[in-house]
Amino acid sequence: MRGASPPGDEVVVGVLTWQLHLPQSRSLKDKRQVLRSLKDRLRARFNVSAAETDHQDLWQRAALTVAVVSTERAHAEQVLREADRIVGEAAGALVLDATAAWM
Repeated sequence: MRGASPPGDEVVVGVLTWQLHLPQSRSLKDKRQVLRSLKDRLRARFNVSAAETDHQDLWQRAALTVAVVSTERAHAEQVLREADRIVGEAAGALVLDATAAWM
């Protein structure tokens, strides 16, 4: 990319990471099943990118991160609020912490 973007071509990227505890998980397979379900729901509902970003070798811990790209910050904020609600209500996962970043 070269030069500055013309006015009106601004892009907002919102990133939200949850630190999760998966108390019923007894194996990495159990953990992957819970995370896959969450990632699929988030992707289908909000068209976000979602990935496990830490604790891949632990059975009952996970970091799940989503990213949304929009031309309006208000829209990106709404998507991340709704995603946070879904993750907070997810069966088999307890939110220990959540952090957001904006670019």
